[in-house]
Amino acid sequence: MSQTTIIPHSQEPLVTRNYPPPDELDARIAAAKDAQTKWKAIPLSERISIGRRFIDEFNKFSDEIPLELSLQMGRPITQNGGEVRGMISRAEFMLDIATAALAEVELKETDKPGFRRFIRREPLGVVLVIAPWNYPYLTMINSVLPAIVAGNAVLLKPSPQTPLAAERLAQAFTNAGLPKDVLQVLHLSPELTELAVKSKKVSFVSFTGSVAGGQAVERAAAATGAFKGVGLELGGKDPAYVREDADLDYTVPELVEGAFYNSGQSCCAIERIYVHERLYDAFVSKYVPLVKNFKLGDPTDKAVDLGPVVSLASAKRIRKQIADAVAAGAKPLVDEQLFPIAKDGTAYVAPQVLVEVDHTMEVMMEESFGPVIGIMKVSGDEEALKLMNDSPYGLTASVWTNAAANKESEAAFERLASELEAGTVFLNRCDFLDPALAWTGVKNSGRGISLSKYGYDQLTRAKSIHMKIKTS
Repeated sequence: MSQTTIIPHSQEPLVTRNYPPPDELDARIAAAKDAQTKWKAIPLSERISIGRRFIDEFNKFSDEIPLELSLQMGRPITQNGGEVRGMISRAEFMLDIATAALAEVELKETDKPGFRRFIRREPLGVVLVIAPWNYPYLTMINSVLPAIVAGNAVLLKPSPQTPLAAERLAQAFTNAGLPKDVLQVLHLSPELTELAVKSKKVSFVSFTGSVAGGQAVERAAAATGAFKGVGLELGGKDPAYVREDADLDYTVPELVEGAFYNSGQSCCAIERIYVHERLYDAFVSKYVPLVKNFKLGDPTDKAVDLGPVVSLASAKRIRKQIADAVAAGAKPLVDEQLFPIAKDGTAYVAPQVLVEVDHTMEVMMEESFGPVIGIMKVSGDEEALKLMNDSPYGLTASVWTNAAANKESEAAFERLASELEAGTVFLNRCDFLDPALAWTGVKNSGRGISLSKYGYDQLTRAKSIHMKIKTS
C-alpha cells in the first residue's frame, strides 16, 4: 500500500511513498529503542552540538524548501521562507535553554548532614511524533528537536500531504551526525499509525492535528494498558476582541493577516472577531477592502498572496460552512466574483467576511480552517468575554486595546486575560508562537505543552535520587 501527495492548486500527483508492512514497522520501532539506549548515554553537550549542526545543515536546503512547501500544501511561495526562519529560531531557542532545562535539581540548601538529594530529568525512550501539514516544519521542530536533545529516539510520522518536509528534516539531522535510527521518518496508513501508537516500545506520542485525530490517538494509547503518555495539540476557534480605544489603523491589518494568512489554515488563526459597538462600523469598513485586495491564485506565482486550501474536501467543507451561515441569516461582504479562480471542484476558496452572525452558526463555533471570518458587535468587555469563552476550544485569544496610552486599558486586558479560557492570551498581536512561552491549550484544543522549558518536561520524566551517605 502507498500514499500519493496531490498538489492542491493543480490536483496533480507530486510524490508517492510506500507503507511498510507491519513486521517492518515493528522492526523499525525496535531499532529506535536500541538506538535510544545508546543515544541517551551521549553527554548532553554533544547532543546539543549535533542540534546546532542540524541547523547549519538545514539552512543548506533553504532555497529549495519554499517551492516544495507550495507544491505540497499550497501556501504562496513568497511566504514559505518565513516558516524556515521560524523553525530555525525555535530550534536555536530550545538548544539555548537545554542545559538549564535538563539540569539536575539540587536540594543542597535543605539537605541534612550526610545526605544528598536531587531530581534528575531522564528521557522517556521512544517518542512517536505525528505531525500535520499546515506548518510542517514549525510543528515538527516543536517536539522532534527537544525530544532528541533530551535523549529520546523519535519516530516521525508526517502528514501524507507533506512527506518531503519530514524527509528534509531527517536528512539535515543525519548530515549533522545524528546516529542511525535515533530519528526515523515513517510514512504510515491510519491502521499502521494505530499499531505504532499501541506499540509497547513507544513511550510517548506527540500529536498535532484535529480533535477527532487526537481522540483516536488517545483511545489507541489507552488500549495498550500501559498508561502511555500523550501530548495533544488540537484545533482552535480563536477569538479576537477589539476594545473601544483600539488603534484601527494598526489593528485591522493585523487581524486580516491573523485570519487569512496561510488561507486561514492555522490552529491559532483568528476565526471570530468581536468589536466594540462604537468602533464596529469603522472596523468593518476598513477590514473588508483589505480582504478584497488579496490575490488568490497559483501559489508558485510570486505575485500571489493567497493560495488554495489543502484539498478539494477541505474546500467543499469550508464553502458549506459559509453557505450554511448565509442561509441562517449571515451577510457576506465579499463578492466571490472578485476571485473567479475560486470555482467548485477546485481547492481555491474565495476569502469571505461575514457579519450578522451569531453563536447558533457553525462558522462561529466550529473550526473553519479556511479563509473566512465572522465579525460580531459587542457592548463591552463583559459581553465580549462571555462570547469568547462560549466555545469548545481554548487555544489562543487576543485583545486589542491602546494599552500604551491608557493604563486603564492595560488593567482591563489583565482582567480579561485572567478570565479567558485559553492557553495563550495576546495583547495587540495574534497567530504567533514565542518559543520562550509554553504552547498549550484547554478544552478541545488539547493538553500537554511544547516549547519553553516546560516542553522539555513533557519529553522527560523526573527521577528522584535520595542518598544517605553517612550511615554511622
